[in-house]
Formats: sequence, structure tokens, C-alpha cells
Amino acid sequence: MDYTVEEKEVFMREALKEAEIALEHDEIPIGCVIVKDGEIIGRGHNAREELQRAVMHAEIMAIENANVREESWRLLDCTLFVTIEPCVMCSGAIGLARIPKVVYGAKNQKFGAAGSLYDILTDERLNHRVEVETGILESECAGIMQEFFRNRRKNNFSFKILRNVV
Repeated sequence: MDYTVEEKEVFMREALKEAEIALEHDEIPIGCVIVKDGEIIGRGHNAREELQRAVMHAEIMAIENANVREESWRLLDCTLFVTIEPCVMCSGAIGLARIPKVVYGAKNQKFGAAGSLYDILTDERLNHRVEVETGILESECAGIMQEFFRNRRKNNFSFKILRNVV
């Protein structure tokens, strides 16, 4: 489960590929992969709009994918790589899946539950704690999100102007 910085970057680039898939579907571009013994066993990307399911965050999709692959709800000896800090729901799911380590790229100051707003993954009151590492390909992970929201604000502004003209 200990990976070199280079290996972590390879896996985070795979998570970024998942974020690009989300972006292609006009979803918030967050991607995730789950790795066991150096092999990706689960992949996911945000798909709430595409599937019209509120819980279809990247981490949830990757966990479900890995559960099927492993034929187990327990994802022991795995590392979850995600482009953006997990939210409360995803942090809970990570703990429930017994994933021992999470590596994320960029912080999520508005919804983060792995150190920013909350610290669910390492909370000593819970029966399962997760090792957390941050900052792998941070600028790339933050950049795809910033570009997405910049474009969304620009498009919303243009729509409001057009609506007022008509």
C-alpha cells in the first residue's frame, strides 16, 4: 500500500481521466480510482446529472465498482485516489467500506470532510480511521474544477443577459 510519489501521480492521473469523463457530461469534474496491489480495481466519476441520482459521486461509483470486482463490501488493503477532498457522504462511505488510505489532490473548502470543514476520516470517535494524504497533483486537480466553475459562471451570466434582452 505504500506507493512512490511517481506511482501516486500515475494513479492520480487516472483519477483525472475520470474527472474528464465527468466534464464531458457537464458534471462537476471529480474523478476517483481505487487501487489494490498496484492495480486499479475501481473507477468512478461524478454522474449525478447523467444518472439523476444524488449519491452518484466519484467515490461512491468507484467503491461500488470495486465491491463488485472484489465480491466484497470490505476494501481492505486498498488506496482510494480522488481529485478533490471527499465530502461528508463519501467520507462515510469510505469508512464503511473499510478503505485504509485516501489520497486526494486538492482541498474542498466548501464541502470537504477530510480535513477542510470536517475530519471524518480520522475522527477517533469512529471505529474505522483512514490515513489521509493530500496534495498529489494538486494544481491539476484544482485547475479542472476552477475552469469548470469559471465557465459555468460565464455561461450563466451570458444566459441572464440574453434572457433580459428577449
